[in-house]
Amino acid sequence: MILVTGATGFLGSELVRQLLQQGRTVRAIKRQTSVIPPILLSNDSIEWRDADILDYFALEQAMEGITEVYHCAAMVSFRKEDKKPMLRVNVEGTANLVNICLRNNIRKLVHASSTSAVGVGKNGQHTTETDHWQFNRNQSNYAISKYESEMEVFRGIAEGLNAVIVNPSIIIGRNAGVRGSGQLFQAVKNGLKFYPGGTCGIVDVEDVADIMIRLMNSDIQTERFILNSENISYHDLFGSIARAYGLLPPKYRLKSWMLRSGFLISALARMATGKELGITKEIARSALNVSRYSNEKITIALKTRFKPVNESIQEICRA
Repeated sequence: MILVTGATGFLGSELVRQLLQQGRTVRAIKRQTSVIPPILLSNDSIEWRDADILDYFALEQAMEGITEVYHCAAMVSFRKEDKKPMLRVNVEGTANLVNICLRNNIRKLVHASSTSAVGVGKNGQHTTETDHWQFNRNQSNYAISKYESEMEVFRGIAEGLNAVIVNPSIIIGRNAGVRGSGQLFQAVKNGLKFYPGGTCGIVDVEDVADIMIRLMNSDIQTERFILNSENISYHDLFGSIARAYGLLPPKYRLKSWMLRSGFLISALARMATGKELGITKEIARSALNVSRYSNEKITIALKTRFKPVNESIQEICRA
C-alpha cells in the first residue's frame, strides 16, 4: 500500500490525484487542522489518517502495512522566527519517517526536496546534481532545512533504505491558488509594476508528481534528480503572466537598494503595527539571484519531456 505525507499540500494533493487516476489505493496523512483540497474530496480510494510527522508513534501506526512512501510534507517559510519550527518539521520529521521506513523494510521512499538544497554551478554553468551544497551566510533557513532533510535520507540509504530524492525548482500549477507560487500570479494580476532582476527555474506540479511516480516504479535507487522545465528571468516570467491575463507587463526593474529598502519598511511596519508585509531579507536576496538548473540527468534517465512554462502559465491564468 502507498503512503503519501503532505497530501493536503500543493504537490502532495497532485501526487495523490495522479495515483488515484492510475487505480492505486492511497493512505494519506494529514494534521487534524489540515483542510482536504477540493481535488481530493469525495474519493473513497483515499484512506485519510491524522498523524503529525513529528509524532513518531502516530506516524508509526499510520505506516502499518505500507510498502511505498512518498514524502511531500514540509514547512516552507522565509521568516526568521520560523527557523526552529521549520527545522523540526523538515529535519526531525524526515528522520522519523526514515527510521520507520527502515524498521518496516518498505520497498522504496521517494523524497521531495528542493533545488535550494543543491549547490551552485561553477563558472556560470547550470547547476547539476554534482554541485554539492556548501553552507554560507547567503542561504535561507528553508534551504538549510531541506539540505539537512536530505542528509537524513542519505543516512537512511547508508543504513539500507531504498530511496530516491527529487529536487524541483519553483513549482507552479493551476491548483496553487494564491499561496506559494500562486502569489506570483496574484501579484501580477493585481497590477504589479516592478520585477526583480534575477533568474529562476520553473517546473509544473503535474510533471513533478508524474516523475515521482515513475521513479517509484523504476529500478532507480540511491539517486537524486533536479526537476526543472526551464530557466527564466523574472522579467520574462512576470511578462508572460501579465500577457496571459491581458495586462501590461511590469516595466520597472527593482534595484538591490529598493529590495533592501522594502525589507526595512516591512520590518518597521511590523514593529509599529504587528502586520506582516511579506518582504523578508531572504526573499529580497533570492529575487536578485541568477539561478539556472540542468534537467539533463532526469531527461536521460526517464526520457522526460517537461511541459513548457508558457503552457503552464496559460493553464493557470485560465483557471
